[in-house]
Amino acid sequence: MLLFVSAVKLVAEIALMALAGQFLLGLLAGQKRDSNLFYQLLQVMTKPFVKGMRLVTPKVVIDRHMPLAAFVALAMVWVVATITKINLCLQIGVEQCR
Repeated sequence: MLLFVSAVKLVAEIALMALAGQFLLGLLAGQKRDSNLFYQLLQVMTKPFVKGMRLVTPKVVIDRHMPLAAFVALAMVWVVATITKINLCLQIGVEQCR
């Protein structure tokens, strides 16, 4: 169970960092962000999470807000996974969690 929770937490952390990087690079690159290689790489990394968020949100939410919604959802997943990992480590002993 600890391995599963750690894996979920790790995937959420990677996706959160990719979404944050995509946002910051989009601010720096401006209108030319779509031709930026690193922006495209981050976009490929975050596409499954953004498309998954599109599937669970109503059509009223515009596509431009999907990365922000995915970021918020992943942040909640990360918080839940962190709390669960802490609880598991307290139950089985802190020494076994290292």
